[in-house]
Formats: sequence, structure tokens, C-alpha cells
Amino acid sequence: MVAATATRQTPASGNVNAFKFAESRAAELDSLQSITSNRLNDDFRTHRNKRRRTTSFTTKTGRRNKQKTSRRVRRRIELQNNPEQGFVVSGDGTKRLRTHVWHAKRFSIGKMWGFYLPLGLHGPGKGSRSLLNCYRQGALIHDASFYTVIHLKASQEALLTLLTQLLIPSPSHCSEHLSQSILCGESFGTAMLHHSGQYKPICPVTYLWRPFHQQGTDVETESSSANVRHMWMWMHPSASAQGLDCLKLVCQNMMNKMGVMVDCASLDGQLGRIDVMGEGAFQILQKILQPLTLSENPWNLKNSSMKEHTNICEPMQISILEKEESFSSYAVLSLNVVDPRFLSTKVVAAIPDAQLAGDLFDISEDTNKDSLVESHHCKEDLPFTLQPQNESSSSDLWDFIEKVQPPMEEHLLCQERHIKSLDFFCLKDTSSVKSSSTKDNFSTSCPILLMRNSYRSGLLKGWSIVLPISWVKAFWIPLVTRGAHAIGLREKHWISCDVGLPYFPPDFPDCPAYSSFMANKAEAVEQTMDCRSPAMRPFKVPMLLPWNSRCFTVNDSVRQSSIIGLPCNIGVNGDQSGDVPPCDSCEISVARTCKELTSFLQEVSGDHLLIFPKGINTDSFSSLMINETNISQASGTVPLVGQGNRLCYLRVLLRAFKEGVFDEGAVICAPHFSDISLWTRSENDEGLHVPDAFVSSYFKEQSPGKWEFQMPEDTAAREAYRRPIGFVTTGFVRGSKRPSAIGLCEAVLLAQLRLDQWSQTKPKKRRKEVFVLVRNLRSTAYRLALATILLEEQEDDVESL
Repeated sequence: MVAATATRQTPASGNVNAFKFAESRAAELDSLQSITSNRLNDDFRTHRNKRRRTTSFTTKTGRRNKQKTSRRVRRRIELQNNPEQGFVVSGDGTKRLRTHVWHAKRFSIGKMWGFYLPLGLHGPGKGSRSLLNCYRQGALIHDASFYTVIHLKASQEALLTLLTQLLIPSPSHCSEHLSQSILCGESFGTAMLHHSGQYKPICPVTYLWRPFHQQGTDVETESSSANVRHMWMWMHPSASAQGLDCLKLVCQNMMNKMGVMVDCASLDGQLGRIDVMGEGAFQILQKILQPLTLSENPWNLKNSSMKEHTNICEPMQISILEKEESFSSYAVLSLNVVDPRFLSTKVVAAIPDAQLAGDLFDISEDTNKDSLVESHHCKEDLPFTLQPQNESSSSDLWDFIEKVQPPMEEHLLCQERHIKSLDFFCLKDTSSVKSSSTKDNFSTSCPILLMRNSYRSGLLKGWSIVLPISWVKAFWIPLVTRGAHAIGLREKHWISCDVGLPYFPPDFPDCPAYSSFMANKAEAVEQTMDCRSPAMRPFKVPMLLPWNSRCFTVNDSVRQSSIIGLPCNIGVNGDQSGDVPPCDSCEISVARTCKELTSFLQEVSGDHLLIFPKGINTDSFSSLMINETNISQASGTVPLVGQGNRLCYLRVLLRAFKEGVFDEGAVICAPHFSDISLWTRSENDEGLHVPDAFVSSYFKEQSPGKWEFQMPEDTAAREAYRRPIGFVTTGFVRGSKRPSAIGLCEAVLLAQLRLDQWSQTKPKKRRKEVFVLVRNLRSTAYRLALATILLEEQEDDVESL
């Protein structure tokens, strides 16, 4: 007994031997295994119908019901919403357009300027020939709702003071007729937005005044100010933050110094815009727009004999959209139209099948009238639950925040169409109940603004539809079903180059948005090159071009040697250096008005340079070319450029003299007079080339993203070197009937190049265009081109696409 007690009190070792434990319990485990196998017939698999019962009666059943909905379902619900204002925002804060789902299925989507935007059609970026054919024969549409709209409200005098400080050209510098038309709200204006008191451009803007007769409610509320005016200003999203800050700063200064109150607010996410371009743009608008009301004063018509259209609240029997020629350029038309989704059947049926098979937009005049008259009666075919309510009190787009209701949801529209189909076949659907509670939640008419985009060049034909943001999708699908082709940013850039208009921001190197845009583009190219093997990578070329290089400055040694083709640091004695020092002190500017160009020429003492802004000289250009006095005066002019002054560039259109394709970023050089004969003589087709080794060393990267010209060292490269005077910002578009590139050339160097060519040519053989050489960055061949200075063709160059 004592021994047993002593044994129990022995402390345990703390370790268990698994083998001994299993041996001691082996008999019990064998008996348990035999009993279990007999009950299950040696089938130890868990039956499928009993698997879920393990947790069906536990207290964790509520956890399954609280699981998060899948991302696919949540995103579908989120993108199907159509709120009255604002954009659908992703998790990282990036905004989506109302047509994002439609574009995402057909376009390459990229993140730019805080939006998910359609960059272009899927593929390697080709298809410009087919696109341009569609532009000439049909219509193209582009969702431009990502543009920022700024609302300004103040007295007319205060707004004019504000615009004079910030816009170039200001409304006071426009022609009297155009200025009055813009001030009355009959037309919209275009200008460049600058910082106040200094030449630092921000972006091109489009501004529109509210007409006088549409301001009744706001004017009545202002007892002290009877001339309160409203104005909208559109600007690109890449510069909207900077532009809005500049406007607010000027408004605050006016309040502090003059005591004038100017309200400045952003309407981001409230207004949408759809651009319709092409020869058939107006025909597309005729098919989808059924006006319910017309503004009381149809001032934007050339022939204003339309008294029968005033104060009309019923569908107009004679459409105002009959002839596009009756509208002036930059015209603005305020309309209240029926939801275009209700007009889909009648208009399409009115077009003959033979014409659809051939040319969709080559419709005869009689067919257009028949289809329009038939579309005016589409209101009678609407379901009774869709008849417009209180049309006589329709709101104007300027008051859309308070009065305009969103369009009818798509599923409700499909339900109404289904009910109408059943009624047509005399069938009754007991499952569908006509709900009258949703009548007041949507509208069947929408106030819009039609803005005609017919610029002075005459090559761009199109309209812009300004409408509430919630109505963009309701107009987008009918436009596509009528035959309009949607385009992205890449295709829009092609159109701008084909019609000869600059494209923001690639064609605006003096704006801050250009630097950020090209830096992002360079980063994307760098990532693409990293995916290739080192043996397959081409040599690097600059994306952010050196616009402030000292090569574009003029010094006395070059002027005295009278050799414009030599590098700027190769003097008369032949001394040279390897690299070109940068000219960081020189500011970059682009003259976009004749007044700016004249002011710059006076600043650098270049009044007698051979540049003739339109409107400044009363003589014809042919008389200026044969006047030897101009050449003698220009020969004695020594401009002061590069000594702390700014470099002024002029936009030019480049057309190949015989052959050649100019890519974006190509260098524009000044040819010797003997170089021109290499192309003008028909027996010589060799042209001018630079050595292969010099092509890769033409630029030198001094720091990440900053490049500079590098001077040639060997004799062969020096003989083929031609002095750069500018760059190509937008290259040729394949398939264009007018192949041209957009470039920027330094004004003084371009004037000296014209002097060099005119002085060695007989007066009757002189040309208005300037001969230049263009070389692509990865090519060894120079191509001869003719450069047309835009400011010699028109008084201002502020229009952009």
C-alpha cells in the first residue's frame, strides 16, 4: 500500500510516447473501427445531400446572409444608375462617363485627367483611312462630357472686365458684328485663357453668354443690378484646376480693389456635351431632334423671317432644322426636344432601303422633308403613360438644376413598349400593371443647346449638343442607331489634323498641360520599351521636345556670316563646341493673334522682318512679294532674341513638296538655297541625308525627361547638318485627301529663312509659302516641305478641337 502511494506521487515526465499509447489502446480502436464499418458497409464517403447539414442548425447561419455582394453584381448596379448630377466614381476616385459601359465594350479605355476615357478603337492604332471616309460621307460622335464647365455670374461690365484681363483675344478686340453677337448670346466665342498681367497661357476655352430674353427670373430677383448676366466657359480637364484657380483669383482681386462681386463656380458633373462631326452631322440631328418649343427670339438664323415659330409649345409642323445653311457660324440654338428614344421607329422607316445600302447620308431633299414631317407626328404614337406633362411650362437649359428631370429608365421604357405591342395585337397582359406613380419621376422632353462648329477654315463641319448630364445616354444610343460612328481621343486627333486645327494639349507647348501630357506619354513609351529585349529596342528619342534650346536663338555671329544653315555655336572662324547650352531664361510663347505677333516683333526690333500678319498690312501679298524695299529693310534688321527675351513660335501647316510622311516630333530645319534645287530638279531624286551615326546622337539627354541638341563633330555630319527652327507637333494622317502636318516654327528664324529665299529668287517666282526641310527623328533623310503661316491667312489662331 505504501509502495502504491509512492508510485502515484512520482511526478510525470511531461512526454507521451505515441507508440506505447497506441499499443495500449489498440484493442479499443479495433473494436470501434469494426462497429463503424459494419454500420456504413465499409463506405466512409460523405454523402452530398448531408454535407451542408453540418452548419445548418448552428448559430452561424446569419453570417452567410451578411456576406458582401460580389464585385460583378455591385459594379453592374453602380454603372446602371443614372443620377441627376455627378459621375460614377471608382474606388480610386477616377470618374466614369455616362457612356462608359458602351465604350468599354468597343474601345481601349485609359485613365487620363481623372477620367476613364476611350483612347481609341482596339488595335495597333490604324484605321485612319476608313475613319476619314466616314467623316466625309457620314457622321462621327464623341462624348465630350469630361470637359469642365465654369459658371460666371455678375454684371455685364464686371464680366467684360474679367474677360479682358484673361482672354486673348478678348470680346472687345473681335469684330463689331461678332462681338455683339457673342454678347447677346447668339453665338459662342473661342479664346485662350491666360494668367492676369503676364503671358502664361493656360488652355483654350469656349465661352457662351446667356441671352437677354432667358434671364427673366434671375433679373427680377436682383433689385439693385438690372444687368446681371450669366456665362458658361468650357475648358479642358487637364487645365481645369489651374483655370478655375486663375478665375477665382481675379474675381477676388476685383472684389478687393473695385468692390465688384463676381460669382465663379464649377458645374462639374452637371452638364454633358456630345460632339457630332462630319458631312452628315446635320442629317443625323434632323432624325433625332423633334423640337417642342423654340426660344422666343430665333436670333441665330441668317433669315430671321420665322415669326410663326415663336412661342410654340406643340411639335412644330415645319422644323427649324431644315437647312444647315440658314445658321451662321458659331450659332447657338436653344430647344426643348422630345426624348429621342421615342422616335426610333418612324425615322428609320422613312429612309429607303436602296439609299441605306449605298450612302447612308446621301438622302434626297424630298426624302428628308418626308421623314421630318413624319417624325413630327411621333408624339401621337407614344404610349399614354409617356405623354409629356406640362409641356407649356418647359424649362430652359440655363435653369436645368431646378427644373429638368432625368429621362425615363430603360427598363420602364421597354415595359411601356411591351404594353403598347400587346395592345396593338389586342392582347392583355395581366402580369404587367401600369403604374402611375412614376409619371412625376421622369421627363419626356429635354432642354438642349445646339452649337454649330463651323470654323473659318470651312473644313470642320459639326454641331455640339449641350444637355444635362443625366440625358447623355438617352441621346447617345439613338445617335448610334441612326448611323453615327463613335470615336475616341485618337480618332478625334486625326480629325483635327485633317481639318488643320490644333489639338489640345499636344499642339500647345506653351501651356503647362503639355508638359504633363508628354511626360505621361514618355513614361508609357518607356514601359513599352522595357518589355522588349535590349537587342530589339530602338534608340531613345525625346518626347518632351527642347523648345527653349539655344539653337532657336539668333546671335550676331550667325547673322554676320549670313549662313542660316550652320549650327548656332559655329561662328565665322569655325570654332565649335560639342553640346548646345540650354536657354532656360528664354520663355516660350506661341503667337495666336496678329496683335501678339506684332507686339513681339516690336519687342525684338523686328518690325521689318518678312512676316505679314493678316489685317495689319493693307497691301496684297503679291505686291509685298515683289516689293524690293521690304527685302532691303529686312536685310539690315538684327533682331534681339535670346538675350533674356522670349522665343515666339508660329503655327504652320506643312505639306510635302513631292513625297514624304512627317511624323510627330519631327525636326523642321532651315535649308540652304542650293538644297531646294535637289527636289525642284526632276532629274535628281537622291535628296539630302545625314550619316546613320549622327541620327542616334542628334539629341542628348541631360537629365531624365530633358533633352538638348548635340552638334555634329565629323565633317560629313557637319556638311549635312541644317539648323533646326521648329518641330512637328501633329504628324500626317494616313488616308487624308489633304495630307498636312501641324508644326511650330520660331518666328525670327522663319522670317530670316524667307528673306534668304526671296533675295535669291526673281520677284515673279517668289512664293508665299516658305521652303523647309523636315526630318523624322529616326530617319536619315530630309524631305522638302512648304510651310504656310496661319497668321498670314487669318487674324487669329485660337480655334482648336
